[in-house]
Amino acid sequence: MGNARNIGFIVVIFLLLLGLFQVFSGNDNSNAANNPRYSDFVAAVDAGNVTSVTLNGEQVVYRTTDGRQISTVRPADAQTTQMLLERNIPFEARSQEQSTLQAFLLSMLPFVLLIGVWIYFMNRMQGGGKGGAMGFGKSRAKMLTEKQGRVTFEDVAGIDEAQEELEEIVEFLRNPQKFSRLGGKIPKGALLVGPPGTGKTLLARAIAGEAGVPFFTISGSDFVEMFVGVGASRVRDMFEQAKKNAPCILFIDEIDAVGRARGVGYGGGNDEREQTLNQLLVEMDGFEANEGIIIIAATNRRDVLDPALLRPGRFDRTIHVSNPDIRGREKILSVHARKVPLGPDVDLRIIARGTPGFSGAELMNLVNEAALLAARANRRFVGMVDFENAKDKVMMGVERRSMAMTQEQKEKTAYHEAGHAIVGMKLPKCDPVYKATIVPRGGALGMVVSLPEIDKLNYHKEEAEQKIAMTMAGKAAEIIKYGLENVSSGPAGDIQQASSLARAMVMRWGMSDKVGNIDYAEAHAGYQGGGSAGGLSISAHTKGLIEEEVKRLIDEGYDHAFKIIQDNYEEFDRLAQGLLEHETLTGEEIGRVMRGQPIGGGNDDDIEPPAPSVTSVPKTRPRREAPGMEPEPSA
Repeated sequence: MGNARNIGFIVVIFLLLLGLFQVFSGNDNSNAANNPRYSDFVAAVDAGNVTSVTLNGEQVVYRTTDGRQISTVRPADAQTTQMLLERNIPFEARSQEQSTLQAFLLSMLPFVLLIGVWIYFMNRMQGGGKGGAMGFGKSRAKMLTEKQGRVTFEDVAGIDEAQEELEEIVEFLRNPQKFSRLGGKIPKGALLVGPPGTGKTLLARAIAGEAGVPFFTISGSDFVEMFVGVGASRVRDMFEQAKKNAPCILFIDEIDAVGRARGVGYGGGNDEREQTLNQLLVEMDGFEANEGIIIIAATNRRDVLDPALLRPGRFDRTIHVSNPDIRGREKILSVHARKVPLGPDVDLRIIARGTPGFSGAELMNLVNEAALLAARANRRFVGMVDFENAKDKVMMGVERRSMAMTQEQKEKTAYHEAGHAIVGMKLPKCDPVYKATIVPRGGALGMVVSLPEIDKLNYHKEEAEQKIAMTMAGKAAEIIKYGLENVSSGPAGDIQQASSLARAMVMRWGMSDKVGNIDYAEAHAGYQGGGSAGGLSISAHTKGLIEEEVKRLIDEGYDHAFKIIQDNYEEFDRLAQGLLEHETLTGEEIGRVMRGQPIGGGNDDDIEPPAPSVTSVPKTRPRREAPGMEPEPSA
């Protein structure tokens, strides 16, 4: 609407300028070129060739004896009337009001044009557009209605607990008397906390869609500007808009951008941000009540928020939106697969089992990648093989088949990955091996992916020790096959991962009897930095004891892996040769190769992968065992 008004105003200005140009230039030129001279009129009168004359202001229109009608302009001092009376030529004089009005309008046209341009720019500056020069204090909140991308709880899956918490808000917006009759008050605000991509924004939109009320959305960074006071002004304007549309929902995404704790950092913090936060606190719960306005905010950094923002009366509820479990992942996949033609072999539950720790956004990306792969292969349906390939691409990276590798490099990579795989298959507490490959993906020359049977919530000491053994199996395999002198730099990532896991066991999880049940993580970090962290300190003796225990856990894991590979050398060698031949093997194919059985003609999509798992706490993403590319476990 605003754009159409601006375009119309510009068109009017253009037409006025065009008319002004024609009046002041075009008419003068045409008159000078076409109108006869006044002297010709006088000559015609003297010769008796004029039969009648019409005087219209300065304009003289006369008719000649041959029937022509000619127009000219008389000079200001000409005695035209006297001349016509002396020669008895009939004439008439018309009123000059019309020409006077035209002259007045022409004289006023420039002023009208200037005033119009001035009004246009002032309107832009004062609020005709929020991006204008004087529109800093205007709220940038956008209002969504049912006609604009309406989302309901049917479009949300995998976060049932959070959904149940917020259904009460929807019921209040639909039927507020139900709660007020018993003296209950609806929570004024709800804070959604969770990792990125878990569906916090989607859940807030679903609440608005279910309740059928206006939904205002704004980002926390939209409040902060370089000018002091602008953020507070935007907060006031935002709540004024919300009051006009109450009952409504006001959603603030990434509220940590404006809601950080006050008085922290050097110099006491940022004055503009703190003023904005103060205004937000007053608007949420101050002297003036905001009836019918429910505030929902989302963040993944609750620890940095100001305590005054989190107290009851502002954000009464904190709702944790975590990554979905296997049932939630299956529901999310079914939601995103609605518009995708699935093949008869697709089993979403198997895909859900193979994607532990995936967020809703990652699952949506998985479905999209599978559809793109199917379209690239000119298939009519998205099959299970497309989902498997998409899952490998998301979890392990894009295949780099164009990467030039010598036969010696391939062989070393095969024996390295075979060491990881065989130790992972022999140790009962390790997550089942899902796939092994020597095809370069991402930054790794090869990798082994292990997936758990169920979503893990904690980590046991025996599991951690066996995980370290599986991680160090790559280096043990290279030494067994090629000798200590020919070990490569491939185990660098393995060593980094094993060190992180061992330090977590010793310093955070209390799994070392010598160190004890003390959290040394912050103190150890401060010691390495040359000081103390958080007021904690650590002695040189304790630090040495920690490193001694870390080394012991890694050495024991390495020795355990070394012994397993030596005791099962024939299976280890067959597995390495199988990787050299087939490049990629699934968990079931690995078992067949180790037993010396033929793999058969089955494809990856014909084999149900083992159930997925975690390898670290608290993250539940599958581990990637690969030279130089193993992610660190969460400590």
